Amino acid sequence: MSLTQYYTATTLDGFIADPNHSLEWLFTRDQDREGLLNYAEFMADVGALAMGSSTYEWILDHEFADKDPVDWKWPYEIPSWVFTTRELRVVPGASIEFARGDIAPVHAEMVAAAGERNVWIVGGGDLVGQFADAGLLDEVIVYIAPVTLGAGAPLLARRVDLRLEEAGRNRDFVAARYSVVRAAG
Repeated sequence: MSLTQYYTATTLDGFIADPNHSLEWLFTRDQDREGLLNYAEFMADVGALAMGSSTYEWILDHEFADKDPVDWKWPYEIPSWVFTTRELRVVPGASIEFARGDIAPVHAEMVAAAGERNVWIVGGGDLVGQFADAGLLDEVIVYIAPVTLGAGAPLLARRVDLRLEEAGRNRDFVAARYSVVRAAG
């Protein structure tokens, strides 16, 4: 059975990006690319992903800056969904669906596309919160960096109860995997 996971990095004070949507703080920290809860092992189990429009635009602005759109190559080879309420630039040839509205029917499409593999909610925190609100989020995997920003885009902008399943150090980061605690029904 596939899981719906939020895999991300955050500052010690709980921000995934600074007030200018920059992730520069993240790239100043040392990480073992083969260490605890590493990205390559995580991605090996991912069959579909979703992100919000701000995350999508950050990828476009940072991956494709100074490149002609015909030279853009989407960094993911799996089906991707971008949740947005506006028109966005399109990556030619990429397997990207633009979605709006209720996340539940889109989540069902993502799970079907992922097959036996997992669904990754890339970000941002509000989109992840919508999945949690709908009871569709299973895990949060987070790298916690030893830096504070004081403001920015929050890791999660709502209450989500979690249970620690795994934790340890990955060089500069504390790496932790949490399962989402479902309300007794």
